[in-house]
Amino acid sequence: MAEECEPKWEGKAIVEVAGTSAELVWPLLEDFCNLHKLIPLDTCYQVEGIQGQPGLIRYCASSTKGVTSPTIMWVKEKLLTIDPIQRCLSYEVVDNNMGFKSYVSTQKVLPINGDDANLGLGCKIEWGFVSDPVEGWRFQDLNSYIESSLQFMAKKIELSMIST
Repeated sequence: MAEECEPKWEGKAIVEVAGTSAELVWPLLEDFCNLHKLIPLDTCYQVEGIQGQPGLIRYCASSTKGVTSPTIMWVKEKLLTIDPIQRCLSYEVVDNNMGFKSYVSTQKVLPINGDDANLGLGCKIEWGFVSDPVEGWRFQDLNSYIESSLQFMAKKIELSMIST
């Protein structure tokens, strides 16, 4: 009963990606089962569903150094919506070993100043979430994880755009 009274955690991180348009960045996020190419994960792959369609489920995992042996932290996430025109997708955690009971995220790729034609301005990525409190975490832990993942993602995208 006490858990039902706890307020949801809500947060949003925003990062600018320099030197490339939202149009060029969107396909990287739209590729739902290749998140490991953008943030530090050991693996991310399709479990079921159709690529690019709501209902698609991905499995993501990373190992962490434990006291005696590595621990695999994993999550299965289901694509809820995907809109290539608005460059937006949302997904929910459907299974995990990390303490998530309810977690829904929305990610958007937006042009800076609404001007997607100017490739030199860059774009923004928003990563918002609504979650039940996560067992063993503080709100700040989850928010910090999302912010650092988003920063890593932006740097990785900027570097990939320079090398192409």
